[in-house]
Amino acid sequence: MLIAGGGTGGHIIPALAVARELVARHGAEVLFVGTERGLESRLVPEAGFRLRFIDVGPLKNVSLAMRLQTMARLPMSIAECKRLIREFEPDVVLGIGGYASGPGMAAALRLKVPAMAFEPNAMPGLANRLVGKKVKAAAVNFPAAAKWFRNAEVTGVPVRPEFFAIASPADGAPHLLVFGGSQGAQLFNTHLPRLMRPLLEAVPGLTVLHQSGLRHLEPTQAAYEASGADANRWEVRAFLDDMSAQFARAHLLMSRSGASTVAEEAAAGKPALLVPFAAAADEHQQRNAEAMAAAGAAVMLLERELEVPGKLLDSLTGLLKDPQRLARMAAAAKTQAHPEAAERIADRLAALGAETHGKPKQRA
Repeated sequence: MLIAGGGTGGHIIPALAVARELVARHGAEVLFVGTERGLESRLVPEAGFRLRFIDVGPLKNVSLAMRLQTMARLPMSIAECKRLIREFEPDVVLGIGGYASGPGMAAALRLKVPAMAFEPNAMPGLANRLVGKKVKAAAVNFPAAAKWFRNAEVTGVPVRPEFFAIASPADGAPHLLVFGGSQGAQLFNTHLPRLMRPLLEAVPGLTVLHQSGLRHLEPTQAAYEASGADANRWEVRAFLDDMSAQFARAHLLMSRSGASTVAEEAAAGKPALLVPFAAAADEHQQRNAEAMAAAGAAVMLLERELEVPGKLLDSLTGLLKDPQRLARMAAAAKTQAHPEAAERIADRLAALGAETHGKPKQRA
């Protein structure tokens, strides 16, 4: 199997889970194709898989000069992928989104190698939208994404098993977990300290853990201290390396709405206040948040709504003071979880490979 794509953890971490299942369940040989600047350059070798690099850049949310440069390099990137496919001779190519996914999938289609797309977002990225109707199959996280692909199956996003084992927190004073990914979310670092004192006053016993990101730890800590909020009831950390344990403590999560984040929240059965990253390509974070809100698992606030006086404070207060509503949201979140996502995606890939195994391979 050849897995093409990467860039962010949201692409690579689920792909690695699928790769492990391919090896464990089907004895597959797996090769990753990515770029040197993506997280795959570190995570894939650390996981023990082979990785080959191609030279390809971004097309979305970049300058015209960068787009033109990427387009000029694209034929060479596709040619590189065709060479790798001829050399490795995979039975199936899986595109996981990100820079290398487009050339990898294009090369597979041109060489008539069965291709399958993985799409974790409610709105597919550009690479997957371009090849969606040409692939043999697709694995999606949200039903709304299925219309972009041939033979799409809602498999979900692979999530670490410990998130599915999380139980509901004990009754008592509520606990709020605020996080924005490994780098934090500057928007959260700005707004949460401003409302912390009135929030703690409005919700008896509330405690808050805020993950700020390393670069923003000191100014965020200082802002909380300047707020006058009871320092015994809030804590700011640069990074949380025990996220599943922190999920377990929380009655409510406040987060962005990347695909992996909402998949973990669903697996854990956690109600969430989601604030989509406005600059995300193709508004995919907003589409993810809308899907979770429509399921009853989350409340969505857009970034601009945080600028409305009292909007964020009222939203948090209303949720934290209504345990029955939080319980309903938690149950709804569980309905969006897919505990066997990695296995299902791996099995679908293996089935595609079996369909073509033994047929003459065309590598024109």
